[in-house]
This record gives sequence, structure tokens and C-alpha cells, in this order.
Amino acid sequence: MRKKFPGMIVVTASLLVSLAVLALPGGAHSAEKGEKGKKPYPQYWMDVSTQNMSIPGMEGMPGGILGKIAGGKGFGPSRTLLLQLNSPRQLPQEPSALHDIPPGQNMGKNLPLIIPEKVKVEKREYAEKEEPRQKVEKPKARMLIYWGCGDEVRKGQPRVLDTEKMSIEQFGKAMGSLSAHAPSPEYPPHERAGWIYADWPNRESHIEVPKDSSLQGDQYVHGNYIPDMKFTIDKMHDFMAPVKFTSITGGAQDSIKFAWRQIPTAVGYLATTMAHNDKAGETIFWSSSEVPDIGFGLMGFLSPGDVRKFLKEKVIMDPGTTECSIPKGIFKDAGGMLQFTAYGDELNVVYPPKPKDPKKFWQPEWAVKVRLKSTGMTTLGQGEETRSSRRVKQRENVEEEQSGDSSEGQEEPPQQPEKKKDESGNPLKKLKGLFGF
Repeated sequence: MRKKFPGMIVVTASLLVSLAVLALPGGAHSAEKGEKGKKPYPQYWMDVSTQNMSIPGMEGMPGGILGKIAGGKGFGPSRTLLLQLNSPRQLPQEPSALHDIPPGQNMGKNLPLIIPEKVKVEKREYAEKEEPRQKVEKPKARMLIYWGCGDEVRKGQPRVLDTEKMSIEQFGKAMGSLSAHAPSPEYPPHERAGWIYADWPNRESHIEVPKDSSLQGDQYVHGNYIPDMKFTIDKMHDFMAPVKFTSITGGAQDSIKFAWRQIPTAVGYLATTMAHNDKAGETIFWSSSEVPDIGFGLMGFLSPGDVRKFLKEKVIMDPGTTECSIPKGIFKDAGGMLQFTAYGDELNVVYPPKPKDPKKFWQPEWAVKVRLKSTGMTTLGQGEETRSSRRVKQRENVEEEQSGDSSEGQEEPPQQPEKKKDESGNPLKKLKGLFGF
């Protein structure tokens, strides 16, 4: 039985996302609205992410080779940071902006915010007579939609969407109804007319975030086209702990139960899985949402308001939740990858602070937003607990005494070799042989 991995279903996912966008209210984007009576002011955003990707039986493989297989950095916990700045001021002749960081971040004294180089767009010369456009064939897509944690498939599931039996408009509308819990629109700083845009990482600085990096402490953003921005990041808004599964049990024919270590600063969780059944030509979706939703639009950052709303509507799981089950047999004919998102709290700082009297005029000088999330990914349906899961379970009751729980991102000590197991049912055995593991 052939199993699919994330890179092998990108085309299918892109097609389905495009169809879903057709039915989203107002399209994919909305117009930005300024605050009435207020002058535009600099905006500074920090996107703070923790990632952890693991595959059963491959925990000890070289990171470089694993990275090539997965199309990314490799497996194991990692951290990323994205800094974006917008300023409505006039661009000086020699623009300069820096973010002075606390010592615990272990990335030097500061990070330079650089204005991207403008890319020249070549003008295309059109012939007097264009060739007739080729007729676009109707895409073929059949989807089975499941949702909710539990051992058995619930009544009324799956919901089936099929382009051969539906028009594109009907398909898009149906997809839209299954992606109805879209997050509120947010507009990070970006290149736009009349504003200066700068970011990090960039062409001058793109160092990797250390695994023991901590954002806690005083932050200072300054330059010759922005006002001084001073703010503090506390423990609640530091890098989140990585997603660690304490157990994953059940084969592809069974109900697959997975459990995870609670993340102290998480405010909610979401789990999703997508797989493709080649033989039947079906794409299968499941999400942990208690209401019909495939979770397409919920894998990024969520605002505090959206978190409260989606918790109330039972779209995302309560932060105290530590286990969930995928109903029996959903992925019996198609291997799946579990994608898990832990949402963090959002830090918003505006200077000067908004007055308590709503009638008093208030003109901000600058604003800072810090968004947080932690994501994990692993294979499903292997029918046994992984070594890494067992190691996590053994350490579950060990209390971390270090401030900021910084040990979460550190490498685990080398393990003693275990007896070789029968891997005939493991879809990754061929990968190991291919790369000489």
C-alpha cells in the first residue's frame, strides 16, 4: 500500500484551496481601512514560531539528509522569527533601522531591518494577434470530509464533494461552507505605496534562530525613519514549547489515538490530516473541529478574539486537552500526515496607551504586534508507539526548573540502540534503503 507525504499532495491542496477561495466572503483579501481622524503611524510585527517534525523510526537520522527528503530544514524542534516594519515617513537618503535584542536571544546585539531591493519588471511585448486561448478543462476532484475526535465515524459523515457531480461554483460554495471559520483579516506590514517597508531576515542578515533562544526582556527598535519603539516581552510571549506527541497508537485500519504534552503558553489547539487515495481518486480530510470545518484557514496565527470565538464554537480544542482520536478506518487506503497547531497569546503594544476616556482624542505614535504559534507534524497509522513518544512519556513528570522552559528546544541525549524491529509495514523503509540508512 503506497502512502503519501506532504510534498506529494501539494498540487491537489493548491487546487482545492483555490476552489474554496471562490466561496469566501469578499474574496481572499479585503481593503485596508484606516482609523478615522488619526494619522498613519509606524507598525512593527514579530511572527514567532516553533516547529517540530518527526517521523516514526527516523528520529536518529542525519538532519541534512532528512531535510532533503522533507524539503525543509530537517526534523526536530526549530524556531523561526519574522520581523516586518512599515513606516509612513519620508525615506531618507541612507535609511537605517535596527532591533536591539536581549542577551538571552543569542543572536548578537541587534538585527538589522533592511528595505528589500526593488525588482525590475520587464515589459512584455504583445503581438498584434494573440493566439486563441486553450479551453480549460474542468478539474477533477473528489473529496471526503470528516471531523471531530472519536473512535467511530459520526452520523452524517463523510461529506462528499465531487466536481463531476457539481459545478465549479457549487463545489466552491461547498468548500467555503467547510472553511467558514476563517480568521479575522490581519494585514502585516508589507510593500505598499507611500510607506517604507523593511524586514528581517534579509539579504544582509539571515542567521538561524538558536534552539535555546529566548525573547524575554527589553526590546528596542530604532532608526532614522521611525520613532524609538521600546517594549518588553514576557514569558507568556516568548517562543512556545515544541509540539511533542507522547503516544500515537492504532494502525491505518483502526481508530488512531494520539496524545501530546501540554504546552504551557498555548491558548488552543487544532489537528488536521489530509491524504490521497490513488486507487479511488479521492482526497480525504479530517480535522479535530467539533463542527464541520477542514481547518484550511486556521493553520496560521489567530488573534485573541478569534481564539475566544473558535473555542466557544468548538472549532479549536481547549488548551487543557491532551489527546484526540481519528475515527476508525478513515485513512485505511491512504497514508496521512498529522498536522498540529498550538496557538499562542498575542502581544499588542501601542504608544501612547489608549486613554480610558473614549471621548478623549488619541493619536498613536507607533504600534507593535507579536504573534505566536507552535506546530508539529508526524506520520499516522504505524500501529505502534514511537521511540520518541516513549521518551517523551518517560519525561512527562519531570518538572523543568529553568526559567522560560528553554530546555524544550535542546537536543535530547543520545539513546542506547534498540533491537531491530520488523519494518515491513513501515512506508518509510524504502526511503531508508534509498538513502543508505
